[in-house]
Amino acid sequence: MARVAGALSRAAGRGGGTTLPGHVFLRLAPNGLTGLAEGLPDGIVAVSATNGKTTTSAMLSHILGADRLVCRNAAGANLMSGVVSTLLTRPPEAVVGVLEIDEAALPAVVAQVRPRVMALGNLFRDQLDRHGELELVADRWRAMIAELPAETTLVLCADDPVIDALAGDRAQVVRYGIDDPSVALAERDEAADSTFCVRCGAAYVYDAVYLGHLGGYRCPNGDHERGALNVAARAVRPQGLQGTQFRVDAPDGSSEVMLPLPGLYNVENALAAIAAAHVLGVPTAVAAQRLASFTAAFGRFERIAIEGREAVLILFKNPTGANEALRAIAPDIHGARIVLALNDRIADGRDVSWIWDIDLEGMLDPAEAIVCSGTRATELAMRLRYADIPLHRIERTGDVAAAFDGAVAGAPPGGRVYVLATYTAMLDLHRVLADRGLTEPFWEGNR
Repeated sequence: MARVAGALSRAAGRGGGTTLPGHVFLRLAPNGLTGLAEGLPDGIVAVSATNGKTTTSAMLSHILGADRLVCRNAAGANLMSGVVSTLLTRPPEAVVGVLEIDEAALPAVVAQVRPRVMALGNLFRDQLDRHGELELVADRWRAMIAELPAETTLVLCADDPVIDALAGDRAQVVRYGIDDPSVALAERDEAADSTFCVRCGAAYVYDAVYLGHLGGYRCPNGDHERGALNVAARAVRPQGLQGTQFRVDAPDGSSEVMLPLPGLYNVENALAAIAAAHVLGVPTAVAAQRLASFTAAFGRFERIAIEGREAVLILFKNPTGANEALRAIAPDIHGARIVLALNDRIADGRDVSWIWDIDLEGMLDPAEAIVCSGTRATELAMRLRYADIPLHRIERTGDVAAAFDGAVAGAPPGGRVYVLATYTAMLDLHRVLADRGLTEPFWEGNR
């Protein structure tokens, strides 16, 4: 019945392939997810984080997909209904499940799915009106992990103090992180969150900060420090928009990685994917080689050729993610046009006060012009004025597609337009670009 409901909805042109079957199924069988999750020979990998879960899932699926059929919620439907829909419609030949799961929904999903591997990336302030403070999410995750079977392997970002501490005394733990002070920040972000010891409350001492509160840290009282890295990125060499090159050191040896995505947060995502793949039997050298051909997921540094220019689409939703995106594009924005699109729909989070924690001061000065768009375009424009961006360089166009078209038209031949947009604004733009044949429909993978 659930499958039929999804098929009828799609036939009527209303979508429905990503969540509607799950809603119907859960009405009829509220605890039926357990049965759906069975029958995958290599089990399920559950992936969650505030930032990076979609990209990590895509990277892991790309690595695994070369020699086994992967069942994945590729369109990002990561609540309980989306997970159920994904498993309902999985091909019978699927060998492994890679499920991106929302931070708040994770405990309920995991209680029924019982994953073979759980990859947890980071926790930042995000959609406070829905998730609450990140300490609440962390408490729920601790309770969830306490109920996991001993055979579940945790793949944890050791650079995040809260995530590292989730390991407790579990035996099956793989820690990953960056270990290269040459790419560390000069000082910690104002937007950093978890900067106090999870055990005694003292302020962490950082030997290196890579993004937000992620880095090499230690409690001055000796109560907690970053765990030993099983999978580490070293000799990191940023290559601008072309990507990032680094050496990955793992239990089965070292390999060079040429990751075709910029930013240290994408290095973290790649490490999570390599570590999870290693648990599933993929040698590190093989995973590193396969990542070289990875292409960006929806809104994650997608690059689109349009009218002799290039558009780069970047999803942003919280201060840390926005700061890292701005750092990644900083070397290349001289003379570029920037579109900032801020929506406050339910999927974005109603509270947009986080834009005041973005380190905008000085970051956008080299840009030619900045177009503010979305339902909260006025707040964005005001934030830019507080960052001392001259009024004549700020444009305001509520419709994101119109803002995009204007920016492209104003860019010189061979120029570049950067779009930083919240989820629903990016979705709106993506639909327009797909209708024009410039990119693939975002939902196509689940139809």
